[in-house]
This record gives sequence, structure tokens and C-alpha cells, in this order.
Amino acid sequence: MMGVQLRLLAWFVSLATLLSGCVPATRLDEVATDRPAQSSSAPAAARDNVPAPHRTASPTPTSVATPPPASKPAPAPKPAPAPKAFALNLYQEGDFVPQYTFEWCVAASIQIMHNLIDDTGTGKWADRVQQGELWEMARARSFNSFNGANPLGWAKVLNEVGMGPYTVVSIADYEEALRTAARAIADTGRPVGLVMWRGRHVWVMSGFQSLGDPAKFPKFSVTGIRVQDPLYPYGDQRWGPSPAPNALLTPEQLATQLVVREPRRWSSNMPAGYMLVLPRGKA
Repeated sequence: MMGVQLRLLAWFVSLATLLSGCVPATRLDEVATDRPAQSSSAPAAARDNVPAPHRTASPTPTSVATPPPASKPAPAPKPAPAPKAFALNLYQEGDFVPQYTFEWCVAASIQIMHNLIDDTGTGKWADRVQQGELWEMARARSFNSFNGANPLGWAKVLNEVGMGPYTVVSIADYEEALRTAARAIADTGRPVGLVMWRGRHVWVMSGFQSLGDPAKFPKFSVTGIRVQDPLYPYGDQRWGPSPAPNALLTPEQLATQLVVREPRRWSSNMPAGYMLVLPRGKA
């Protein structure tokens, strides 16, 4: 019995020794840590080539151009100024002179025109003898078949006695004739001669009223005409009464006596129209 136990003990010892030879040796670093050693089936080189996680670069802030301030809208054009009432009158008390005979209307008109131009109030021309002399001067420079004074002789005397320059014009349109006369008065400060009754008589235009200043409105309209009729107060049975000195006539009233003069009435190549003895600007 004892022998059997000894043999069993020896067998167990032998078995233990055999088993201890099959257990692998344990590394010191494995003993020092409880974590199992990491292993990978991928080669080391492959791990080195793994790209880093992709990161999207943050956009660099860029300066946004500030738009220029909006330009101010152009101001609306101002409306053209409306023409206003305008008036000019050369007449002063004592400027009017009557004609001393029924033929001397041109000579009396020359005296009136002198007085209108001379605003000093001295040296008025009103003498009867002088009027007769002026009549002879105008008649001598007219050269017409009626042996009287015509517009050409009238203008020549005005130029010779120092009131010029004056010239004779014929204008076909009535309203344009009025504007031409008014503009000449405004530009020169001198009166205009009006050839009346188809050339049988003359008046002096000493001023006007208009809608619009002629210097600012080329198409101003004449609304009134200041006149001097040397035949006043007699007038004419056919053409009507003479207006009083410095009378203001409407264009319609003036048109009853200021009518177109036909060239056949006198020796001239000028066309038919409303005839004016017109002042010009001095050179």
C-alpha cells in the first residue's frame, strides 16, 4: 500500500515537471503591465503612409470693396422764366411839335425825334422857320415824282443833323414790324419813324409796352405803342382821328392807319411791307 502511494507521488512529480517545460517564458514588460501588447497584421511601412485627417482650410477673410456713395440725382432743370410786362417811353412833356402846314409832317417829325433824343430839357426844336428848312432838306433828298419828302429823305436828314444812324426798312409781317421797332427803341434809346396811310403821312413811335423784355425774350409781343402824330388834332376823314401826343394805342388800333406801303407809290426798289425809319446802333 505504501509502495503504491509512493509510486503515485513520483508520477505526479514527473508530470508537473513535464508540464512546466511547455509553458512559454513570460517577458518582464508583460509582467509590469496588465495591458496586453498591441499587435497589427498591417506592415509598419503601411501605417507610416496613412494620410493625416483632411482639414479644410479656413477661408482667408477678404476686404469687400465699399461701393462709392450714390451720386445725387441731377437737379431738375429750372423752368424758363415767364415773360413779364415791360414798358419803355422816351416821351417827356414838351417833346411834341405840331406840323405847321399840311405838308410838313416829315419836318415836324424830325423836330419831335430830336426832342425825344435830347433828354436834357434844353434846346427844344419847335420853331416854325426851322421846320420849313427841315422840310426843304428832306424834299431835296427824296427824289420822288410827288415832289414831296419820302422816307429816304427823312432818314438822310436825321443822319446829317446828327441823330443817326437811321435806315429805311420794309417788313412784310405786321407783328414782326412792331417787334423790330420796339427792339430798336430799346437797343438805341432813339425813336422810330412810322410811315402811315400807305405813304401819305408819318408818325413817330416814342415807346411801347410789351409782354417780355426785348433784351431777354426774342419773341416778345408788343401790346401797346406810344405815338406822336404831328397832325394832331386834325386827323383825316378817311384814316381817322389823330391820337393825342403820347397816346398809347393797341396793335389793333395802330393797324387801322399803319398799313402796307406799295413800292409803286414812290421811287424805290424796296418790297411792299410795313415801312419804318429805323435807328441803328452807333458804330
